[in-house]
Amino acid sequence: MQIILVLILLLIPSFGYAHSEGVTENKFKALEEKVERLTKDMPKLKGGKSFDAHGVKKQGIKNPYHHKKGFHFESQDGKFSTNIQWRAQMRFSKGIRSDPRTSDDFSPDEQNNFELRRVRMKIGGHGYKYVKYYFEVDLQPTRSIDGESHSSTARIFDWRIDVQPYEWLGFRVGQWKINYNRERVDSSGRQQFVERSIVNRIFNIDRQVGVLVKGRFNKGTAADFRYYAGIFNGEGRSVNNPNKNMMKMARLQWNPLGRDLKWRQSDVKRHEKPTLSIAGAYANNKGACTRWSSSGCGNLDGHASGSAGDDNRYEIDQYLFEVAYKYQGFSLQHEYHWKDVDDQGTVYDYKGAYAQVGYFFNEINPAIPEELELAFRYAFVDEPDSTNSLVGTNTRREYTWAVNYFIAGHGNKITADYSYLTLDDNNPSKSFNDSRFRLQWDISF
Repeated sequence: MQIILVLILLLIPSFGYAHSEGVTENKFKALEEKVERLTKDMPKLKGGKSFDAHGVKKQGIKNPYHHKKGFHFESQDGKFSTNIQWRAQMRFSKGIRSDPRTSDDFSPDEQNNFELRRVRMKIGGHGYKYVKYYFEVDLQPTRSIDGESHSSTARIFDWRIDVQPYEWLGFRVGQWKINYNRERVDSSGRQQFVERSIVNRIFNIDRQVGVLVKGRFNKGTAADFRYYAGIFNGEGRSVNNPNKNMMKMARLQWNPLGRDLKWRQSDVKRHEKPTLSIAGAYANNKGACTRWSSSGCGNLDGHASGSAGDDNRYEIDQYLFEVAYKYQGFSLQHEYHWKDVDDQGTVYDYKGAYAQVGYFFNEINPAIPEELELAFRYAFVDEPDSTNSLVGTNTRREYTWAVNYFIAGHGNKITADYSYLTLDDNNPSKSFNDSRFRLQWDISF
């Protein structure tokens, strides 16, 4: 209060040297009494608390602890928290390291390779009343022997803020793997196999920058629905939009048994009640990209790169049908994709699907370790022949068997899988096949 009085006095014209010391003192006292009367009539904040312009108060933290999301720190009033977690995938592969797409990719010189995949740091938590935040840093991407060093530098993958004041209405802003299909949104640390299927590269939309509205209706009933709808730059991770076009995406998910399935694979927790999800989704974008990945905007085989084409060259329309189910150690997940790429009036069609099942046989035979899961996946992709000017259709297929040993759920597991991969090549009319073995330890701290 004294500071306020001093400031007021500084604004008052000088009393002049002719005024006596007693007159100045009386005026100062009268002014102080007037300010006190004014402040007495001001409204009081509830609980007698003083106003805080920042909306937070300085305080200590509760005792930190460790849980499934890593190390947890929380303010004493519970309004702010932070989780910090580190994770890594240590992998050995024999045979073909990645998914072969053309005849030249089959039966190359065999590779034996150790790879440190997805060395990442995750930070997330909440603040204020409704706000949740999350970001993820990829610390060491791998590269080939002739790859440029900048491709192996640390990069921010996700940064997002969620506000969910009501169950039926919330929104998300930032950059993340947008909620289009399960296989891509399911974390790489929550997968049933060492890697996603051959379908993923062609049809996923990956990370985008934008805004999304989401919510859930009629929870726990036969009319239990989730919805997601958003607009995005459409240029992939960390890229500004070069034109006025925006990517549009919408997903509607029905939970007919009244229970929701989280974005993760394998029924590690053993759902006591059957849980089913049926979903459909649509996405549209007009720009320089025909595909997206963790590296951002890219192009499907046979299409000119985004940098070579103009900003409006490709218009993409794609659709999804999806089913997921879990019950007592059994899990099933299936997606069917359609994608049209309009290249200046010429439309190229892509189709693909995968289905995967897994089961913990301990549920029917207690002699089998409860941590052990067996799984199988089948996938196919029908796509234009990239080695024949996109004329004709090639068909690729994947058959993958997997064994998982969950030491501590998805947070600490060992996965071994074996894949048999084929290509029915349109030109020449020949078939190619090859195999691959992978062993991986996936661990989070």
